[in-house]
Amino acid sequence: MKTNPMRLAALLTALSVATLAKGQASESGAIFFTTDTAKYTATNEYLFKDDGPRTPITRRSSGEPELGGNGVWNLPWISNFGNAQAKPGPAPAKSWVNAMWAYHNTSGSKYDPEGMCLPPGGPRSMATPYPAQIIQDRDRIVLIFEGGGHVWREIHMDGRQHPAEVNPTYFGHSVGHWERDTLVVDTVGYNEKTWLDYSGYQHTDQLHTVEYFSRPFREKLNYKVVIDDPGAFEKTWTAEWDIAWVEGQELQDYVCQENNKYLQSLLDDLGQPFFRQ
Repeated sequence: MKTNPMRLAALLTALSVATLAKGQASESGAIFFTTDTAKYTATNEYLFKDDGPRTPITRRSSGEPELGGNGVWNLPWISNFGNAQAKPGPAPAKSWVNAMWAYHNTSGSKYDPEGMCLPPGGPRSMATPYPAQIIQDRDRIVLIFEGGGHVWREIHMDGRQHPAEVNPTYFGHSVGHWERDTLVVDTVGYNEKTWLDYSGYQHTDQLHTVEYFSRPFREKLNYKVVIDDPGAFEKTWTAEWDIAWVEGQELQDYVCQENNKYLQSLLDDLGQPFFRQ
């Protein structure tokens, strides 16, 4: 892994505020800006209680479940992946990640790359609250996201392996296969330009994810991601959430880059314009 100068520079700043942030308990929406596990909910509240309709799924001619259809998946906002663990609590982050996380919390996550209209990348794309569509083809599956810079993601389903050398990208290189009715997607080759979530968990280019997509009935998609990044976390950990289906809805032509007034007014930590004319 190459040393990231931006990460090191940010870490120096983060360390100066990490001590102030540690142990403090403040909340902003669904984000818990705290290292106190007592402030996390007792259970993963992003999993639906199956008390609604349970329409049988449609299957393709090849037998696999149809993950798309005439509609969209209404992606939720999982602002802190720590809350989406089976037992909610802080992610098993290394010290530099915790320092960065504390800094982002104290600064209101104002340097969030996605707020600058960069792609969410990685598993965060499944937790950015804009609709998405899943399109299945013979040898690939494509995910199209309305938000996050109007981006898409390709999953190869033709049995190929990851290349020996992967050019790091926002979404990495993904290969998938079916395990009965569950789509399993293995991804490597992420760049370091994204955050895992809005709360500010960082990752490195060592990030490796395994995702599980299943549709137990038409109205729900269950999404689970196993996060493995020895450069950023002490151990592998898992987040999971459910996604609701909206029949008949279409994606809209949302363009984040158009008239982004947040960038025009963004100030750095010294009160100076972050982007100069």
